Amino acid sequence: MISPSRQVEFTRIFPFINQATADFVDTFFSQAQYVELPAGASICEEGQNCSHLALVLEGTGRVYKLSPSGREVTLYRINPGESCVLTASCIMNQDRFPAMAQAETDVRGIVISPGNVRNWFCRDDEWQRFIFGLLSHRLGDIISVVEEVAFKRIDVRLAELFVRSLNKGQATVNKTHAELAADVGSSREVISRILRDFNQRKLINSGRGSIQILDAQALAKLSRQ
Repeated sequence: MISPSRQVEFTRIFPFINQATADFVDTFFSQAQYVELPAGASICEEGQNCSHLALVLEGTGRVYKLSPSGREVTLYRINPGESCVLTASCIMNQDRFPAMAQAETDVRGIVISPGNVRNWFCRDDEWQRFIFGLLSHRLGDIISVVEEVAFKRIDVRLAELFVRSLNKGQATVNKTHAELAADVGSSREVISRILRDFNQRKLINSGRGSIQILDAQALAKLSRQ
């Protein structure tokens, strides 16, 4: 059972619930559960059955693939107001989870049981539209990741990452070389080499776990190649 204050918070972050029927809203909040996870907690391992669908209220989750050699590729992140499309797909098709999911920061959310995810899909139009929206939104994200990994140079993808940070008003990127490698689908060694080159060209100033962006114009030009 979700408390009244959590219901208000959920309605603000997930406005689809405003369009649902009163019966569905009552059922939703009576059967959903509130959860909190610390940063670094595992949400789901590859090959596992999905035990719930989480709708994030606060924090960020990361979904990624892990190769046999240990190389990571970030598929997408789940932010407040979002949920995991792979989890939804696996629950609807009763498949096993094909990736890894982890709490990147402390996360608060509402979780729905697999049975309710499937049953509500057949019962309520707004829940159905919400699930379809997950599929359409995230499919484009995953295709973009595949295109970038397959066709773009690593230095270009790294420049794009720095430009996205600048567009958010963040001139400093607080990530390790390993975390950057996971974000752009490369190895830590390659990222370290490219960052050394960026340092020498005075595009950035790289320190331990922190990268200051110095030349936004040059990085933006590189990101368009």
